[in-house]
Amino acid sequence: MSAYRSHDCNELRPQHIGEQVKLVGWVDTVRDHGGVIFIDLRDREGKTQVVFHPENNAELAKMAEGLRVESVIQVGGKVVARLKTDEIDATNPDLATGEIEVEADALTVLNRAAVLPFQLDRHVANEDIRLKYRFLDLRRPEMQRNMILRHRITKTMRDYLDEQGFLEIETPILSKSTPEGARDFLVPSRLSPGTFYALPQAPQQYKQLLMVAGLEKYFQVARCFRDEDLRADRQPEFTQIDIEASFITPEDIYGWVEAMLQRVFREAVGKEINAPFERVTWHDAMDQYGSDKPDRRFAMKLTDCSDIFAKSDFRVFSGAIAAGGVVKAINAKNFSPSVGQVDSLTQTALEAGAKGLAYIKVRDVNDREGWKSPITKRLTDAEIDALKERLNIEDGDCIFFAAGPWEESCTILGRVRLECAEYMELLKDNHDIDLFWVTRFPLFGWDAETQRFCAIHHPFTRPVPEDVDKVLRGEISTDLCAEAYDIILNGNELGGGSIRIHERDLQDATFRALGLDEATIQEQFGHLLSAFSFGAPPHGGLALGLDRVVMLLGECSSIREVIAFPKNNRGADLMSESPAPAEPNQLRDIHIQVKLPEKLRQKLEAEKAAASSGGDGAPAKA
Repeated sequence: MSAYRSHDCNELRPQHIGEQVKLVGWVDTVRDHGGVIFIDLRDREGKTQVVFHPENNAELAKMAEGLRVESVIQVGGKVVARLKTDEIDATNPDLATGEIEVEADALTVLNRAAVLPFQLDRHVANEDIRLKYRFLDLRRPEMQRNMILRHRITKTMRDYLDEQGFLEIETPILSKSTPEGARDFLVPSRLSPGTFYALPQAPQQYKQLLMVAGLEKYFQVARCFRDEDLRADRQPEFTQIDIEASFITPEDIYGWVEAMLQRVFREAVGKEINAPFERVTWHDAMDQYGSDKPDRRFAMKLTDCSDIFAKSDFRVFSGAIAAGGVVKAINAKNFSPSVGQVDSLTQTALEAGAKGLAYIKVRDVNDREGWKSPITKRLTDAEIDALKERLNIEDGDCIFFAAGPWEESCTILGRVRLECAEYMELLKDNHDIDLFWVTRFPLFGWDAETQRFCAIHHPFTRPVPEDVDKVLRGEISTDLCAEAYDIILNGNELGGGSIRIHERDLQDATFRALGLDEATIQEQFGHLLSAFSFGAPPHGGLALGLDRVVMLLGECSSIREVIAFPKNNRGADLMSESPAPAEPNQLRDIHIQVKLPEKLRQKLEAEKAAASSGGDGAPAKA
């Protein structure tokens, strides 16, 4: 295999017994059994047990005994069968190499390990410690599994798209800042003082220009950058599988993506999924689940109760309906939330825009006194009876309500629904695969802060055919639909895309609908509009979030688990200690002077002092 090794540490089997071999790797464990030293030697492929007999070579055994875990060694020796008799069975069925071991007759220490900051075979609750020593964290089998899974998924997608005639083409990382929904990372230009590049949030305009260029089918494993607040499924830099093609309809995209995901599931995790996937409109997803990426693995659908409360004495409900809104409800079956859980659910509702969270705990469905809630006394018997029938209420259920504008009410209950499912453990040990499309998103939304329309996806998204003329005539509303689609897996958006605008007049009309003046349009999108003037074909595409795909297929809790060197939830790389201040000469060369507000400067200095005095904790024993 190489000068260092004849086999990897997951390769030896009973058929190799009697062979002389060489192995290299990391010391996973060292065990002393009455002077006989056993070492589990580990490389990327797996483990092999190596045994050092003092009666054969006392010096070698003593050297092995003194090894610290994670030291890098090379061993030579003969493959032998592990002891297996009626009285003793030394084989290990949990290891692929568990029927053999290597009797060592040579040992070379290639690199001795220092005392570890944490034990690699134990759970480490402090994620910052793991990220600071990521090069150690990545040695753990589960992390290596994630990296291998990521490679397999990426390769499978590349191979499939190549077979379908797509060309892998790179697009620039240094580009121009354009309004695409999130804050850009800016890069100052040394050669053009006072000007800045932007790191791409996505290759959106470039891939459309590749379609104008006649390349017809493009894909890229694209690095994307967004300067936004972070959470478990977000990173400031991430990777997506970017796809664009000419002369297509949404049906072409659906077919390619479904076939590609079928192959990914089969080849990466050994699971079969059925296609075609179901299609659900955005309106139905919101109306039934309160989310544009609904988790449908449990029921608890939203139910409209507006007709029940249209003339109710409970003004919170009837007033919302009179104002053009709705009253929606969910029935959490057999759920009796604690006071703390109700408080948390109420906070969730408030964060989603509610003024409060009305609920009813039903202890005895047939006894009005068994309906425990501050709002029960405001409801009539007829309203309670109607609720009972509409929501199929039984003893032990808990009903939650939202009243107000339709979309806001759906969103509020959608978030409450997900939190209830966590408390009720509805998804515990659930390994179902629910893949489907959400279609017909709104084309525009209304931004109350700026008092103008905004693009729900991006300003290059095409309206559905029946709404094209309305956009051209300037008849803009939130009722217009986009030729857009998202692919959803178990309540997570795997990716999304749309058919794009390819005509200059329709793109101009869309920019005007978004309140952009001619000067801004030319400054930010002049090159794109120019391209549309020279025979742009109909085109569209989709981008899949690679990190999220790997996270979900690997059943991980965070995308940080499937990225080799991620940032933490504060956007910092603790291993390389970035971001970091620039040297004065670097700032001079790009004509930038850093001047922080005094309060912020003091705050940052205090945080830095606290971090430097806190340390990383006591190192773990070897």
